[in-house]
Amino acid sequence: QVQLVESGGGLVQAGGSLRLSCAASGLTFSNYAMGWFRQAPGKEREFVASINWSGRTTFYSDSVKGRFSISRDNAKNTVYLQMNSLKPEDTAVYYCAAKYSDWSSWGQGTQVTVSS
Repeated sequence: QVQLVESGGGLVQAGGSLRLSCAASGLTFSNYAMGWFRQAPGKEREFVASINWSGRTTFYSDSVKGRFSISRDNAKNTVYLQMNSLKPEDTAVYYCAAKYSDWSSWGQGTQVTVSS
């Protein structure tokens, strides 16, 4: 059974930074691409960033490019999202997801709140 557990969310002032972590179990982690998504109140879940199995290829949404950085440690079965220069519009529940052929496994989410 695949389990993804996010941590590191919280309340931060605009311009601040947070680092999210997602610990994975129940899967061969290095076989999966990993991603971060977010859902703000009243909005649909949206893609934030993804990273391939080796960590060499990353993708970002335009809204976070240049501010967020995704990375992974295959030895620790963990993916990270470093978020810098946070804005109030980054406020959302952030979800970790694993992809083999599709984004089929999801964590429970961690709340990120950015105050102005």
